[in-house]
Parts: sequence; structure tokens; C-alpha cells
Amino acid sequence: MGMLLGVLEAAKRALDLVPNVELVTLLLVIYTIYFGKRTYIIAFAFTALEIFFWGPHVWVIMYLYVWPLLVTIVLLIRRRADHWHYCLLSAGYGFCFGALCSVPYLFIGGPRMLLSWWIAGIPYDLIHGISNFLLCLVLFRPLSNACAYMQRVTGTWPEPRPDEHASGSDPSEHGA
Repeated sequence: MGMLLGVLEAAKRALDLVPNVELVTLLLVIYTIYFGKRTYIIAFAFTALEIFFWGPHVWVIMYLYVWPLLVTIVLLIRRRADHWHYCLLSAGYGFCFGALCSVPYLFIGGPRMLLSWWIAGIPYDLIHGISNFLLCLVLFRPLSNACAYMQRVTGTWPEPRPDEHASGSDPSEHGA
């Protein structure tokens, strides 16, 4: 889990200079597919690391529910979803990110503050959704194959494999 968190944080830092282009969504999707509920630990640890780097602010509240919500959604769909479902989920999550993150502003400044904060961020949400889709489109299969390989080499399947419910297919075929 520590190595996965390290990869997540390194990916976040690598793209910090590009507004609303991030690999956090994709990596949490992949981690959830392969490591299931244990990905909640990574999501909360990621938030803790972000607080360490940037200090506490309102965004901490957002991260405490936004990333675990993504993990929950993937847990609910992972048995039936394929590559395209995850591309669409990643895009939709990026498009809705500002709306999800505006919730604390309802309690801070009321409905007008929530709405103005969300509307002001729509251009960034568009970038976020499109980049999430493209990153998932290009990197989902290689990352999925890497996780399948890692689990095959170590001989561990910490969670039921996403393809177990199907025809009992070979784990190396997942994500291929």
C-alpha cells in the first residue's frame, strides 16, 4: 500500500504544473479494481500527504469525501465495468469535480457561495474531465496489466479479482 501511495503522490507532483490534469483519479480507479476496500487507506493517506505538503485548508474537507466517493463508485461497478466504463467514469468525475468540491461552501457562505464557486470553476472542470478521459483511454490497460502482473508475481490476490465472477478466465487476461 505504501508503494502504491508513493506512485500516486509522485504522479500528482509530476503534473502539478498543469492545471486540472492529474493521474489521481485513474490510479485510484486502478487500485480499487485490484485492491478493493484497501484503497480507502490510500485515499485517506493521500489526503494526509497533501495536508503535509500544502497545509490545511477548505480543500481538506473536500478530499476527505471526494476520493473515498470515487473508490466507493468503483467498488460498486467493478464487477460489470470495462475499459470504456472507466474512461466515462473518469471523465464524468472530472466534469463533476467542482460541483462535488463546492459542498463545503454551502456551509461556509450559503447556496450563493456554493453556486458561484462551482460556476467559476466550470472551465477547469471541462479540462479535468477531458484530460481524465484521455489519460484513462491511454493508460488504463498498461496500468491494469502492471497491477495484474504484480499480483501474479507475488502470488497474492488481496481482493477477489474483477474477472472472478465471469468465466473463471486467466488473471493475465484482465485489462488486456
